[in-house]
Amino acid sequence: MFTPIIPEGAPTPIAPFVPGSRVGDTLYVAGMLALGPNGESLHPGDVKAQTRYVIDEIIRVVEATGGTLADICYNVIILKNRADYAAFNEVYAEYFGANPPARYCIISELVRDELLVEIAATAYLGKP
Repeated sequence: MFTPIIPEGAPTPIAPFVPGSRVGDTLYVAGMLALGPNGESLHPGDVKAQTRYVIDEIIRVVEATGGTLADICYNVIILKNRADYAAFNEVYAEYFGANPPARYCIISELVRDELLVEIAATAYLGKP
């Protein structure tokens, strides 16, 4: 069984899911999008701003369990446009630096045309 993780002030999901699910020392963070508290799309056309917003939302879920950005060990990234890959990576590197977690990235449409990036994360909250 998992424990749902819903940070205070989290936006209302646009589908039936919770922002995070904790199973033992592992936290699974749902795919995060640049959506505001009322489900409105944020920063249309700006992949860098959307990436910052999405990573900040992931951090909020991880911190709600007592974890930190350093506990994230795996990310699944979906970009809408291949042309945004370099700009996305620039922001991603600001957060994850020289020791980034494992990840994979695919190019695909997202649930709304104006959304450019979605990231799901896995964090390990136990001792190494």
